Parts: sequence; C-alpha cells; structure tokens
Amino acid sequence: VKDTAKGAVFTDKGIEATGLADLVTAKIGQAGKEYVVFDELPAEPSYQQAQAAIDAFKASGADFIVAVGGGSVMDIAKLASLLKTDEYGVKELLDTPLRAHKCVPTLMIPTTAGTGAEATPNAIVAVPEKEVKIGIVNPEMIADYVILDPIMIKKLPRKIAASTGVDALCHAIECWTSNKANPFSDIFAMQALDMILNNIERACDDPEAMDAKNKMQIASFYAGVAITASGTTAVHALSYPLGGKYHIAHGVSNAILLAPVMRFNEPACRERLAEAYDRCLRGDAKTVEEKSAAVIAKLEGIVKHLDIPTSLTE
Repeated sequence: VKDTAKGAVFTDKGIEATGLADLVTAKIGQAGKEYVVFDELPAEPSYQQAQAAIDAFKASGADFIVAVGGGSVMDIAKLASLLKTDEYGVKELLDTPLRAHKCVPTLMIPTTAGTGAEATPNAIVAVPEKEVKIGIVNPEMIADYVILDPIMIKKLPRKIAASTGVDALCHAIECWTSNKANPFSDIFAMQALDMILNNIERACDDPEAMDAKNKMQIASFYAGVAITASGTTAVHALSYPLGGKYHIAHGVSNAILLAPVMRFNEPACRERLAEAYDRCLRGDAKTVEEKSAAVIAKLEGIVKHLDIPTSLTE
C-alpha cells in the first residue's frame, strides 16, 4: 500500500453499522493515506447496480481497492479492479469476460466465512431481465492480497454465519466430487471439507469460539481455491435460478439443494464420498456404501442443526 495515492474501500451499510469498516479505514488513516468509502452496495446485486458502484469508483481516482464485506462486496470490488476503462462495462463482461484486465490492485477482507470470493476469479451478478444470476469469470480478478481475521466474523449473526458456512461446505464437497476435480483441487477441497465438517456448528453456535471461526475462514478460503481449480456442480447450478428469480439467499438455496443433489449423484461418486468419510468423519462405518451414506447424513444433519430452510415451501 506504500505507493498508493488514494484507497477505495468497498463495503455496505450493514458492515458499516457494526464498526468493522472503521477498523480498516482507521489503519488506512494511520498510514497517512487518503481514502474514499463506497457503501451503497446492495446484497446480491444486479449488473446494473454493480456498474453504478463502479462508475462512482472510477470518478474517485483511487488506485488501490480494499473490500470489507461478504461475497457481493468482494465481487463488485473485483469487477471494479478491471473496469477503470470506459470502453466496456459489466454488461459487456457477461458475454466476453476475458476482454478485461486488472488495472487496480485489490485487498480482500471477508466478513463472512463464506463465499470464498477472496480466493476466486468469479464475480456473481444478477441479470434481472433474464431472472438469473451469472458468474463472470476472469483469472485477473483473483485478489492480490487477503486478510483472514476472525474478529471480522466474531459478531456475525448465527443465521448469516450458517448460510455462508454452508455455502463454503457446498464449495468443498462439490469440488471434491466434480468431474473436473484434479490432484491440486483435491488438496484444498478435502482440507476445507475436513475443517468445515468439524467446526461449522461450533463456529455458528458459540460467539466466543474464535478458533472454530478462524478455521472456518481458512476453510472457506481453501474452498475458494478449490473452486478456482475444479468447480462447483449441480448444487450451485440449480441454486443460481432460485437466487435470480426468487431472490433466495445464495447459501440458503444451496442448503436446500445440497442433500438431494448429493443423494442423486451418490452412485457416481460413492468412492469419493467414502474417502471423505475416512478423512473427515472417521467413525465406525465399514463398507463404502455405509461411509458414503454417512457423509450425506452428516450434511443433512448440519443443515438441520443450523436451522436453515430445507425446502422451497419454507
């Protein structure tokens, strides 16, 4: 940040109200740097809303971006890092994402554990006229710097901790069972899965469980690396229309779909699920079938424990 003339802090009103953004702006002020705050960012933004925030950023003349927030805040910050140009905007990147190049370095400070946006080359925006969400993918959107600090998620409401935590859980298990899984993504997906399955409930239930919360942050980051190297599967593919059309929170729509999709896919990924059981659950199931079933039961149990809706009716 030494060479920065002016910082742009992307956040939202909810994060500002908690005082978390102040922790960051205070540090920038102490460094004697100018900064401007962009906090008009809505949850799960449309591409038009993303563009409005980016236009304000462009007018500011800032040359370093700090994102303090959840996935939507980080995604808009990532798009802003590519879009200092007037030649094209977010709308054009929906169809040709690779035309854009990074112009401004980025620091991501996630306030959920979570979306993994701090590790991915993806930015998700809603396209209201089509009632869908679209992922803009460009490797240049990967963050230059990331800070994972459990103080940022200490006071996260249980409901948000649960839905964002299950999003990370989906990333890990989907990348592990994906047709695109590979030795590199497997390392990160499996480590993330192990850490999430064994920490998510405590991290959500106990406001003081800082160790579990920090493990969830690291696991969420690892799961983001796994997405970048492998990819999500039908849970996320089916989740995007639910978010785009019915505005169901992303983590909740994933949670609704997680067990049914895994059960449907189970015959094709039984060995992989059994391997996950041996690494993460280490119980007394004996056969591959028992182990695979136990993993799916564990996923269901976590969603139930965290009181996340499990059906569209809810």
